[in-house]
Amino acid sequence: MFDREEVAMQQLEVFAGALQRVRRDAGLTYRELADHAHYSHAHLVRATSGKHLPSWPVTVAFLTGCDVPAELLPVWRQHWEAAARDPQDVGELLRAAATPQDLGAALTALTAPRSLRSLERLTGIPRATLQSWLRGGRVPRPDRLDQFILALGASRTERLAFSDCVDRLAG
Repeated sequence: MFDREEVAMQQLEVFAGALQRVRRDAGLTYRELADHAHYSHAHLVRATSGKHLPSWPVTVAFLTGCDVPAELLPVWRQHWEAAARDPQDVGELLRAAATPQDLGAALTALTAPRSLRSLERLTGIPRATLQSWLRGGRVPRPDRLDQFILALGASRTERLAFSDCVDRLAG
Protein backbone atom coordinates (compact mmCIF):
# COMPACT_ATOMS: atom_id res chain seq x y z
CA MET A 1 0.00 0.00 0.00
CA PHE A 2 1.21 3.51 -0.80
CA ASP A 3 1.83 6.03 1.90
CA ARG A 4 0.21 9.46 1.80
CA GLU A 5 3.19 11.23 0.19
CA GLU A 6 3.48 8.62 -2.57
CA VAL A 7 -0.23 8.91 -3.40
CA ALA A 8 0.00 12.71 -3.48
CA MET A 9 3.06 12.56 -5.74
CA GLN A 10 1.30 10.16 -8.10
CA GLN A 11 -1.68 12.51 -8.36
CA LEU A 12 0.63 15.44 -9.13
CA GLU A 13 2.51 13.42 -11.74
CA VAL A 14 -0.73 12.33 -13.45
CA PHE A 15 -1.98 15.93 -13.56
CA ALA A 16 1.38 17.22 -14.81
CA GLY A 17 1.46 14.50 -17.47
CA ALA A 18 -2.01 15.52 -18.66
CA LEU A 19 -0.85 19.14 -19.00
CA GLN A 20 2.22 18.00 -20.93
CA ARG A 21 0.02 16.02 -23.34
CA VAL A 22 -2.22 19.05 -23.94
CA ARG A 23 0.83 21.18 -24.79
CA ARG A 24 2.27 18.53 -27.11
CA ASP A 25 -1.11 18.01 -28.80
CA ALA A 26 -1.32 21.77 -29.34
CA GLY A 27 2.06 21.57 -31.06
CA LEU A 28 3.58 24.26 -28.84
CA THR A 29 6.99 24.56 -27.27
CA TYR A 30 7.09 25.96 -23.75
CA ARG A 31 8.42 29.25 -25.13
CA GLU A 32 5.52 29.50 -27.61
CA LEU A 33 3.08 28.63 -24.85
CA ALA A 34 4.60 31.34 -22.65
CA ASP A 35 3.68 33.89 -25.33
CA HIS A 36 0.08 32.62 -25.40
CA ALA A 37 -0.37 32.08 -21.65
CA HIS A 38 1.44 35.23 -20.47
CA TYR A 39 3.51 33.30 -17.94
CA SER A 40 7.24 32.74 -18.14
CA HIS A 41 8.73 29.71 -19.85
CA ALA A 42 10.21 28.58 -16.52
CA HIS A 43 6.87 28.97 -14.74
CA LEU A 44 5.12 26.75 -17.28
CA VAL A 45 7.86 24.13 -17.16
CA ARG A 46 7.44 24.01 -13.35
CA ALA A 47 3.68 23.56 -13.82
CA THR A 48 4.35 20.29 -15.64
CA SER A 49 7.22 19.07 -13.46
CA GLY A 50 4.98 16.91 -11.28
CA LYS A 51 6.69 18.25 -8.15
CA HIS A 52 4.18 20.98 -7.26
CA LEU A 53 0.59 21.55 -8.26
CA PRO A 54 0.31 24.77 -10.28
CA SER A 55 -2.21 27.31 -9.04
CA TRP A 56 -5.60 27.28 -10.72
CA PRO A 57 -4.91 30.60 -12.55
CA VAL A 58 -1.66 29.17 -13.96
CA THR A 59 -3.51 26.01 -14.99
CA VAL A 60 -6.21 28.04 -16.76
CA ALA A 61 -3.60 30.16 -18.56
CA PHE A 62 -1.75 26.99 -19.59
CA LEU A 63 -4.91 25.35 -20.93
CA THR A 64 -6.28 28.41 -22.71
CA GLY A 65 -2.82 29.04 -24.15
CA CYS A 66 -3.09 25.57 -25.68
CA ASP A 67 -6.55 26.42 -27.09
CA VAL A 68 -8.47 24.12 -24.75
CA PRO A 69 -12.15 25.12 -25.13
CA ALA A 70 -13.64 27.06 -22.21
CA GLU A 71 -16.40 24.47 -21.80
CA LEU A 72 -13.75 21.90 -20.82
CA LEU A 73 -12.34 24.04 -18.00
CA PRO A 74 -14.85 22.74 -15.40
CA VAL A 75 -13.66 19.20 -16.12
CA TRP A 76 -10.06 20.33 -15.71
CA ARG A 77 -11.04 22.10 -12.50
CA GLN A 78 -12.31 18.79 -11.12
CA HIS A 79 -9.02 17.11 -12.01
CA TRP A 80 -7.07 19.98 -10.46
CA GLU A 81 -9.11 19.81 -7.24
CA ALA A 82 -8.68 16.05 -7.07
CA ALA A 83 -4.92 16.50 -7.35
CA ALA A 84 -5.06 19.24 -4.68
CA ARG A 85 -6.88 17.22 -2.04
CA ASP A 86 -5.39 14.47 0.02
CA PRO A 87 -7.69 11.45 -0.42
CA GLN A 88 -6.20 9.85 2.67
CA ASP A 89 -7.33 12.81 4.79
CA VAL A 90 -10.91 12.36 3.57
CA GLY A 91 -10.69 8.63 4.26
CA GLU A 92 -9.25 9.17 7.72
CA LEU A 93 -11.98 11.67 8.57
CA LEU A 94 -14.63 9.18 7.44
CA ARG A 95 -13.13 6.25 9.34
CA ALA A 96 -13.04 8.31 12.55
CA ALA A 97 -16.48 9.89 12.03
CA ALA A 98 -18.81 9.32 14.97
CA THR A 99 -21.20 12.25 14.52
CA PRO A 100 -22.94 14.09 11.69
CA GLN A 101 -20.48 16.94 12.31
CA ASP A 102 -17.59 14.55 11.59
CA LEU A 103 -19.28 13.53 8.34
CA GLY A 104 -19.68 17.23 7.53
CA ALA A 105 -15.95 17.76 8.08
CA ALA A 106 -15.17 14.96 5.62
CA LEU A 107 -17.59 16.44 3.08
CA THR A 108 -15.97 19.84 3.55
CA ALA A 109 -12.53 18.31 2.91
CA LEU A 110 -13.86 16.71 -0.28
CA THR A 111 -15.49 19.89 -1.57
CA ALA A 112 -12.69 22.35 -0.81
CA PRO A 113 -12.03 24.89 -2.25
CA ARG A 114 -15.45 25.22 -3.91
CA SER A 115 -18.07 27.72 -2.76
CA LEU A 116 -21.64 26.75 -1.88
CA ARG A 117 -22.82 28.55 -5.01
CA SER A 118 -20.49 26.55 -7.27
CA LEU A 119 -21.45 23.31 -5.50
CA GLU A 120 -25.14 24.09 -6.06
CA ARG A 121 -24.52 24.73 -9.78
CA LEU A 122 -22.45 21.57 -10.12
CA THR A 123 -24.78 19.21 -8.26
CA GLY A 124 -28.24 20.80 -8.44
CA ILE A 125 -28.59 20.48 -4.67
CA PRO A 126 -29.79 23.69 -2.95
CA ARG A 127 -27.20 25.67 -0.99
CA ALA A 128 -29.22 25.48 2.23
CA THR A 129 -29.18 21.68 2.03
CA LEU A 130 -25.48 21.61 1.24
CA GLN A 131 -24.72 23.96 4.11
CA SER A 132 -26.66 21.73 6.49
CA TRP A 133 -24.67 18.68 5.33
CA LEU A 134 -21.31 20.45 5.56
CA ARG A 135 -22.03 21.76 9.05
CA GLY A 136 -23.24 18.37 10.21
CA GLY A 137 -26.75 19.58 10.91
CA ARG A 138 -28.22 16.83 8.76
CA VAL A 139 -26.99 13.50 7.42
CA PRO A 140 -27.77 13.20 3.72
CA ARG A 141 -29.76 10.29 2.36
CA PRO A 142 -27.37 7.72 0.87
CA ASP A 143 -28.63 8.22 -2.70
CA ARG A 144 -28.35 12.04 -2.52
CA LEU A 145 -24.91 11.79 -0.94
CA ASP A 146 -23.71 9.47 -3.69
CA GLN A 147 -25.13 11.81 -6.35
CA PHE A 148 -23.32 14.71 -4.68
CA ILE A 149 -19.91 13.11 -4.27
CA LEU A 150 -20.08 11.52 -7.72
CA ALA A 151 -20.61 15.00 -9.21
CA LEU A 152 -17.49 16.11 -7.34
CA GLY A 153 -15.43 13.43 -9.02
CA ALA A 154 -14.98 11.28 -5.92
CA SER A 155 -13.12 8.03 -6.45
CA ARG A 156 -14.81 4.66 -5.97
CA THR A 157 -12.90 4.26 -2.71
CA GLU A 158 -14.14 7.64 -1.46
CA ARG A 159 -17.71 6.80 -2.46
CA LEU A 160 -17.58 3.51 -0.54
CA ALA A 161 -16.05 5.23 2.49
CA PHE A 162 -18.85 7.83 2.53
CA SER A 163 -21.48 5.11 2.16
CA ASP A 164 -19.97 3.12 5.05
CA CYS A 165 -19.88 6.24 7.20
CA VAL A 166 -23.53 7.10 6.54
CA ASP A 167 -24.54 3.50 7.29
CA ARG A 168 -22.56 3.59 10.55
CA LEU A 169 -24.14 6.90 11.62
CA ALA A 170 -27.64 5.63 10.79
CA GLY A 171 -27.15 2.42 12.76
